[in-house]
Amino acid sequence: MRQIERYIFRIALGATLACLIGLTGTIWLTQALRELDLVTAKGQTLLVFLFVTGLSLPTLVVVIAPVALFIGTIYALNKLNGDSELIVMSAAGMPPRSLLRPFLTLALFVSFLVGFLVVVVMPASFQELRDVITRVRGDFIANVVKEGQFTQLDNGITFHFRERGPGGTLKGLFIQDRREAGKTKVYLAERGNAADVDGQSYLILENGSVHQQQKDSRDSSILTFERYTIDLAAFAPPDSDTIYKPRERSTAQLLFPDTTEGYYKLQKGRFRAELHDRLSACLYPLALVFIAFAALGDPRTTRQGRGVAVAGAILAVVALRIGGFAAVSAAARSPAAVGAVYGVPLLAIVLSSLLIFFGPRVRAFNAALARIVRGLFRGPRLAPAA
Repeated sequence: MRQIERYIFRIALGATLACLIGLTGTIWLTQALRELDLVTAKGQTLLVFLFVTGLSLPTLVVVIAPVALFIGTIYALNKLNGDSELIVMSAAGMPPRSLLRPFLTLALFVSFLVGFLVVVVMPASFQELRDVITRVRGDFIANVVKEGQFTQLDNGITFHFRERGPGGTLKGLFIQDRREAGKTKVYLAERGNAADVDGQSYLILENGSVHQQQKDSRDSSILTFERYTIDLAAFAPPDSDTIYKPRERSTAQLLFPDTTEGYYKLQKGRFRAELHDRLSACLYPLALVFIAFAALGDPRTTRQGRGVAVAGAILAVVALRIGGFAAVSAAARSPAAVGAVYGVPLLAIVLSSLLIFFGPRVRAFNAALARIVRGLFRGPRLAPAA
């Protein structure tokens, strides 16, 4: 990379990093404030709070990094043009590919980062977040529920204990479970303790009974016990502790799914769409750089406004993202639409490349075509009378 290209690369890199750090920090802070109840209401430590909110950082970087790259490219091109450096480079005979090279190098770095996060890091973070939420539920029951109060833990679940004994023991336990329609379960116990075994949270009840009653029935079954263990993960929605959504599964599990799994048979389209959405994510940073360069890469004098070009680039990026979302949605419904998932960003790259490398010819052709059309509509002109 030549010195002038390194100079352009530093400008674009600095603007991209500033935008990436600023936007990521701002959005992460707003998301973190929404999770403050982990500390204030659920009695968790600051480390747990930072860990849970930190799990959202890979997702934020994946979404913000291409946008930051687009903004950084626009800033760098505007700065070079404003300082008349683009005009000097063009007058010196610098070809478009040499000017594009530093932006393309930066785009390749961002594409690699986005691809790594989407393929490897994000699925792991989603799975870890599920496990943390399960552990937080256990801590919530053990440390936060107030003695003598009936507390709604989840939809249809009510928790109550009379008093807290030594060592965190809960005395006089009452748990009502009405999650299943038409069925009510009531757990009564003299004592209870929360415990973690192999990363799973359990509530151990002692000396109690389980009362179960069906809807529209006066009969109920009563089971007495000396020791009864409840998996606190069961307080989550049904199957949420065992069945992971496609975005929570590793890329290897999407490439080689268990075709005998019932959930896969029901959501086969979502598995397919998620896989190809991940694999195509690295194309969007390249597409955004090509769009920005096609709109602002030509040198212009300071009297020529660039606002229209910036607005056009932004509209092109919006259209690109809408087309990408539509392609992923179509791929979930039909395997024939998988090609569109990759075709949308590749089409943007091809069209932008035509404008970058053959821009003068394209504009000259459009101008000639416009003159021909105007001439056809105007018709022949009559000579003035003598």
